[in-house]
Amino acid sequence: RHLTEVACRAFASAAHLAAYAGLAPVTRRSGSSIRGEHPSRRGNKALKRALFLSAFAALRDPLSRAYYTRKMSQGKRHNQALIALARRRCDVLFAMMRDGTFYTPQGS
Repeated sequence: RHLTEVACRAFASAAHLAAYAGLAPVTRRSGSSIRGEHPSRRGNKALKRALFLSAFAALRDPLSRAYYTRKMSQGKRHNQALIALARRRCDVLFAMMRDGTFYTPQGS
């Protein structure tokens, strides 16, 4: 259902899809104060949840686990690393829809 919802919309880039899903970071600003970047609380909640849960399931894949481990070694916390993995999966989803292909892991 979520894929149909995403496929019906035209996104110019993977970043636009990530923003729609609520996975793109936002910077909170007010006047001269900048409070840093954090995950967006906006976006399609159902799609964000589906991508987050798919990132959880992807931890069994060696390539995804390596990406998660790399993010953890960079000092990210568990949820931050999972959100980064979900964003990466969102980018792959965009490329699959753009090219009209199925997912094929690297090295296959």
